[in-house]
Amino acid sequence: MNNLSLFDTPSTIAPVFQPDAQLVLYQGDTGDFIDSLPNEAVKLIVTSPPYNLGKEYEDRVSIERYLEEQAHIIQRLLRILHPQGSICWQVGNFVERGEVFPLDIYYYPIFKRLGLQLRNRIIWHFEHGLHTSKRFSGRYETILWFSKSADYTFNLDPVRVPSKYPGKRHYKGPNKGKPSGNPQGKNPSDVWDGLAQEWDDCFWEIPNVKSNHPEKTEHPCQFPIELVERCVLALTNEGDWVFDPYAGVGSALIAAVKRGRRGMGSERDASYVATARQRIEAFWRGELKIRPLGKPVHVPSGREKVSRVPPEWQDAPIGQGRLLEEQEKYE
Repeated sequence: MNNLSLFDTPSTIAPVFQPDAQLVLYQGDTGDFIDSLPNEAVKLIVTSPPYNLGKEYEDRVSIERYLEEQAHIIQRLLRILHPQGSICWQVGNFVERGEVFPLDIYYYPIFKRLGLQLRNRIIWHFEHGLHTSKRFSGRYETILWFSKSADYTFNLDPVRVPSKYPGKRHYKGPNKGKPSGNPQGKNPSDVWDGLAQEWDDCFWEIPNVKSNHPEKTEHPCQFPIELVERCVLALTNEGDWVFDPYAGVGSALIAAVKRGRRGMGSERDASYVATARQRIEAFWRGELKIRPLGKPVHVPSGREKVSRVPPEWQDAPIGQGRLLEEQEKYE
């Protein structure tokens, strides 16, 4: 369900920053847009920057030049970040001639040199992606959450998850016999996915945006609205500004407006800006397909044709049929 708590009626999308705007979407260079923003205006900067993989929206350069350019942008972002604000930088890996460069490791010293404080290194695990033949298939990315100071906004209650054992009680002390947990749920971990079935109730499962995802657009590396939504709920208050310097097709802006915040984004690709506008307007009309926050990821029942082992593989001495038989022993 769409949530327009800050917006009684759908608003307009400003093409440049306006102090009284509710949504701003700038088409052009992100550095130019950052320079137009007032000091300490933004409570949350959340983005998935280009990974330097040579995608259609980026120019592939050396890893050294890429990091130098990103460090320059991050330094400029500090000026507009609120003293109680946070930066969530979601990154994966840069791969060159088969060698993997984990970008979060390279980004950490950049943020640290600028005086930011790491609060969590969040693992976003997902089940779908490209397969590889000479290394294990990559199935996670990271979110580096930095705060500008020790006094930062953090709202735990809106993002709590169900406890695994809500009936657990204190067994000694002054609270003996009383429930030991929190009636509103538990603090989510820094792994954002269900890594094993027995822990499913303790994690938010957030799949990546692939062909069958309801939010899929033409963007090749689109991140899901619910991934940003958790950051928005925890790290901002209603009415705060949320900014995505690499806005793509507007997922961060939609997450912001959905939760009663003000959203800003900059994007150099005109076609992505057009798609972002269409998605925001569809959201206002209640027509945008959004994967609900916290919805469990589909688990095949075994009855679907695509989840069955093909007849051609049944007699393989070591194959999926045998692996499934071994798994069934423990179910």
